[in-house]
Amino acid sequence: MRINKFYIAGLVLVLAGAAFLWTGWARKNAAAKDGTRVIHVKNGTIETFISTTGTVLPKNRLEIRPPVNGRVEQILVQEGGLVKAGEIVAWMSSTDRAALLDAARGKSDASLAYWNDVYKPIALVAPINGQVIVATMQPGQTLTTADAVLVLSDKLIFRAQVDETDIGKIATGQEASVTLDAYQDTKIKASVEHIYYESKTVNNVTIYDVDLAAAELPAFCRSGMNVTIDFRNQYKENIPTLPVNAVHKDKVGSFVLLKDPETSQPLRRTVTVGITDDTRVEIVSGLTDEDEVLVDHKKFSLPKSATGTNPFAPARPGGGAGGTRH
Repeated sequence: MRINKFYIAGLVLVLAGAAFLWTGWARKNAAAKDGTRVIHVKNGTIETFISTTGTVLPKNRLEIRPPVNGRVEQILVQEGGLVKAGEIVAWMSSTDRAALLDAARGKSDASLAYWNDVYKPIALVAPINGQVIVATMQPGQTLTTADAVLVLSDKLIFRAQVDETDIGKIATGQEASVTLDAYQDTKIKASVEHIYYESKTVNNVTIYDVDLAAAELPAFCRSGMNVTIDFRNQYKENIPTLPVNAVHKDKVGSFVLLKDPETSQPLRRTVTVGITDDTRVEIVSGLTDEDEVLVDHKKFSLPKSATGTNPFAPARPGGGAGGTRH
């Protein structure tokens, strides 16, 4: 009998433990099927951006043109080379000098040397410090005053096209991240240098040009490249946040659903929200670290006495949300 009593007591304990484990598993499984999760406010960082497209362009594009019609005699720089203001970059002859030299060249070396000394060539001088971005002219090529012998650029910038609805969020000195479309792995830090006041219309959309400068550019960056620009709009760190799907909104305002340990109904709690991105939203007030917030809540509906409409109740045809869930 004593063995039977111990046996029965042990069996009862085993069954009680199994029932406890099964109940916990059932609750967890039911929650998983329902999609309900319980979370707490968590400190984090929220950063928002304004994204647009743009182009790599020279800040100052300067064409060096001849003062008279004539012929290129010598190009002293190469495309991509750096020049200083006042540096001679090319020599040319006027049309008259070119004709005299050609005639002398057919006579003798002495005659050519004489006219070279008497009739000096024209020096083309770089007016600014910069880089040669176009150097397609060749010695011996004839040119007019409308032709550019060389093209200089002082530095490359990024010119963004910002929609009129976003231009008010852009300010001089604002930080941005630039990605070259041809080199997606390269991120370039830049800042807003100038915002244009005159608008343009592109595909029936009003846009404003914004110039950005970078402290350092990769060697493969070239004028004319297409870029994607992300302007940093808002940034806050170490702030209380929740996932965006945990915060709801109705005509009254923003609210969350809290777990009520005593009933099967969620509790509505009004909250004040701040900035948000695609995943998280700032909680300014209304919650503490201990509050248990329901996410993806489908099992329960708000009590009828709660303010506002039930965001989880199905909408009736021709009316708002409400009614009994089946």
